[in-house]
Amino acid sequence: MPSDDALPVIDAIPGPSAGGLSADLPHILDPGSELDAFVAAAGQPAWRGRAIHRWLHGRRAESFADMTDLPKDLRERLAAGYQIWTTTVAAHKQADDGTEKLLLELADGQRIECVLLRDGLRRTVCISSQVGCAMGCVFCASGIDGVVRNLTTGEIVEQLLRLARLLPADERLSHIVVMGMGEPLANLDRLLPALALAQEPEGLGISQRRITISTVGLPPAIDRLSDLNPGYHLAVSLHAAEDALRTRLVPVNKGIGVEAVMAAADRYWETSGRRLTFEYVLLGGTNDSAAEAQRLVNLLGGRAALVNVIPYNTVAGMPWQEPTRQALERFLEVLRAAGLNVQVRRRKGSRIDAACGQLRRLTPGITPPIDS
Repeated sequence: MPSDDALPVIDAIPGPSAGGLSADLPHILDPGSELDAFVAAAGQPAWRGRAIHRWLHGRRAESFADMTDLPKDLRERLAAGYQIWTTTVAAHKQADDGTEKLLLELADGQRIECVLLRDGLRRTVCISSQVGCAMGCVFCASGIDGVVRNLTTGEIVEQLLRLARLLPADERLSHIVVMGMGEPLANLDRLLPALALAQEPEGLGISQRRITISTVGLPPAIDRLSDLNPGYHLAVSLHAAEDALRTRLVPVNKGIGVEAVMAAADRYWETSGRRLTFEYVLLGGTNDSAAEAQRLVNLLGGRAALVNVIPYNTVAGMPWQEPTRQALERFLEVLRAAGLNVQVRRRKGSRIDAACGQLRRLTPGITPPIDS
């Protein structure tokens, strides 16, 4: 069986999508698009708005012209009054393991990434919440240039719809992980409405229990998520069990501390009842020793949690290394011997630069970050 690194890659750069780009037209995928008022002003019954919603979110319409059960004059009015797609596909890469990655160019020239992962019957999408990232995790390509801006709700939804359209008609998306570019909890006001749309039965119909939100560990934001909607799975990007090493790897930890992160995670679990996930990117020679594994065991204690061990995916130009097979097995042995629930994330899409931020940095034409 060949490794992912030996798999061929399909690379395509399609032209602008149906609907084009126009900063003057509202984005129909944004909650503020006032579609119901538009439909009423056009003299149409309210159920036409729901039909348009079904076409966009459930029936995979590429343009208003595809909505063939709507009156022609309404379709023409919609095309003149709204845009469906505010992005173009700058790059589309596919590996033989079924992983597909899109590099999307936004209307302002910035770029984001999103990924479709196939695993058995699962069809999981990994989406971004910001352009860049302010958290500064030293091993992550997403934050090298800092954060530019939050994504809009429509831009988040658009990632979901573009990835859904990569599937054949008889397949549907099953899971969402908000683990792409950005810190999701720093953009909750736009992220949560997008995830709510993804759950609607007449749209993508993805159950809330199949949606995971990742965070570097921002206690006030975790508490806010708990207050607003604690039904999602929470994944905390830990990467080290004590402050000195975690602050080296995740600089934002300096003003927070592991103890505060764990306390906030515990509060979320108490409110939600959802099992917590702690993510641990394993860096060769840095945090992959048996001693670090034991520190992680001591930190997690008797928590009903899942530890997701992620062998590092090498990023060109960065000094971090993948762990050796021996180091990985030794690390896992310590965790499992202590009775922790552990899974190792399978490497998918390494050949197509599927780690966060890689494709964006390696593809020509990237707009530099905006100073603020």
